[in-house]
Amino acid sequence: MRIHEFIANYKNHPVLFIGTGISLRYLKNSYTWDELLSKIAFELSDNPEYYLDIKASCQSEGKFDYLKIAEVLETDFNNYLTKNRNGKFKAINDIFYNNMSKGVFLSRFKIYISSLFSKLEFREEFEEELKNLKKIRKNIGSVITTNYDSLIESIFEFNKLVGNNILLSNPYGSVYKIHGCNEDPNKIIITNKDYEEFDKKYELIRAQLLSLFIHNPIIFMGYSVGDENIKKILKTIFTYVEPNSDLASNIKNNFLLIEREAESNNLTISEHDIVLEGGLTIAINKIKTDDFSTIYHALSELQLPVTALDIRKVQNIVKEIYSGGEIKVSITEDLDSLKNGEKILAIGSSRTIQYHFQTASELLANYFNIIDESNSQILVLIDKYIIQPAQYFPIYGFSIINPNIQNTEKLKTQQVKNIELSLNRMQQTCKQQHETIEDIINDISIPPSYKMNSIIWNTYEGHLSLNDVEVFLRENVSDIDTEYRKLLSAYDYKKYSSVT
Repeated sequence: MRIHEFIANYKNHPVLFIGTGISLRYLKNSYTWDELLSKIAFELSDNPEYYLDIKASCQSEGKFDYLKIAEVLETDFNNYLTKNRNGKFKAINDIFYNNMSKGVFLSRFKIYISSLFSKLEFREEFEEELKNLKKIRKNIGSVITTNYDSLIESIFEFNKLVGNNILLSNPYGSVYKIHGCNEDPNKIIITNKDYEEFDKKYELIRAQLLSLFIHNPIIFMGYSVGDENIKKILKTIFTYVEPNSDLASNIKNNFLLIEREAESNNLTISEHDIVLEGGLTIAINKIKTDDFSTIYHALSELQLPVTALDIRKVQNIVKEIYSGGEIKVSITEDLDSLKNGEKILAIGSSRTIQYHFQTASELLANYFNIIDESNSQILVLIDKYIIQPAQYFPIYGFSIINPNIQNTEKLKTQQVKNIELSLNRMQQTCKQQHETIEDIINDISIPPSYKMNSIIWNTYEGHLSLNDVEVFLRENVSDIDTEYRKLLSAYDYKKYSSVT
């Protein structure tokens, strides 16, 4: 079966399970487990054989125990820094003693690991593929990752959950960092002791993850077929699920392992057997390829009856109900019978209840998210809005994503007319040529109240880089500020009018 056909059969929002291979693909500063420990050992000793000696002492039957290696290395690392306060790792010791002065103990070893993943250094050759990855987030329920870095949450803009916070979460729109995060050294799981503590404390977390595996399609990315993480997950699931049951069959059919094979354009899914402890054999779906963009396109084009955004909103409301929040819940067939309230969850038939999950103003506030995701589904709402003739509305970019918007030509005419009318009304002081937004802001000859108009004029006249204007708009999002809408309309026109 081809990948598009396989994903098109999904009946629910898929959950991604992300491993190190994804970070290795997109980041310069990413490491395999072996590479990470080797780097730390060399930075500590300046001797490549030091790490090899540790590995030799932590092997059994031809396999290296990286949990044990990490434990030995942590002890050596912490002891060395204790004796060398102001040496090579002074900055790590500064963090350690600052926290200790507040009564918080952190392992110096884990502080150093956190520092290695503190910045995202992207590989330029995958810029377009990363844009395609970002587009799938509208159809993804949640993400589970064993990675320490912040790659996934930066791309998806999902809520990051670590440790016990997972138990308090809304599953939709969350990144479960089950092995910890670089922002919290204390929760990093890397040694044998860490895993033992994890097994003791996180039984409820595993149960919550198990629920995701049973009810959602699961896509493993960044793992090899023999990865121990996958085997542990399968073992956990089939400890609770009878292997030969209908439920087990549904779970196995929902599993997809995407394994990288260099320079391969394969898009056909095959079945692969994984042998677990005790001789239990589980067949899962697998694809070996280097064509990740096509997989991302298939996920982006997935059409489901209810959007992931809708589910996130409903779950947040239900969570508020459970917590005793001030929210009115009405079961009704007639919205007109409801009294006004700040929040209403109305349950009834589609015949009488209409729900637009974004207003026109919210659509503008989410302009760049919609563009990033190529979210054509949400743009069908545009034909249902009443957009006033004087309203600044950036239709050009939206029309590229969804060419079926009925009011496109009318809105394009309106957009250009409003921009030109605004430019004609501007004071001459605003119409001074500048090459950067910073120059406009620092130009004392332009009054503060005219700065935005000057940015709009310079954008329309082509004096400013559209990339710089985009950064400015992303950093100053507003769904109500008229000047922001003017600039967004001018940017949208300059960026996309030549494409449509």
